[in-house]
Amino acid sequence: MATSALVERVSVLETKLENTNEKIDDLKSDVKEVHDCLDRTGESLHQVLKDMSENSSLAHNELAKKISELEKFKTKWTYLIMGGIAVMGWIGGHATALSNFIK
Repeated sequence: MATSALVERVSVLETKLENTNEKIDDLKSDVKEVHDCLDRTGESLHQVLKDMSENSSLAHNELAKKISELEKFKTKWTYLIMGGIAVMGWIGGHATALSNFIK
């Protein structure tokens, strides 16, 4: 009787060991799938960040050009207005001489 109980116990343990091996194989395949998914996600994230960086660089360059043009425009008109004020001041300071010259 002891041998039949022992044989039953061994067969139960073998069955449990086979089930455990199957579960380990399932876990290994799940871990592989998760690893592959993380690799794909990392690659796609890297590509998205690269695209965003390129777009940011293009936008920055475009804004730098616009700012440069605005500064040139401002400088041009600042000097024109200051020159106009200087001419008006000179004319105002020499108004009597100019009026005598015109007569």
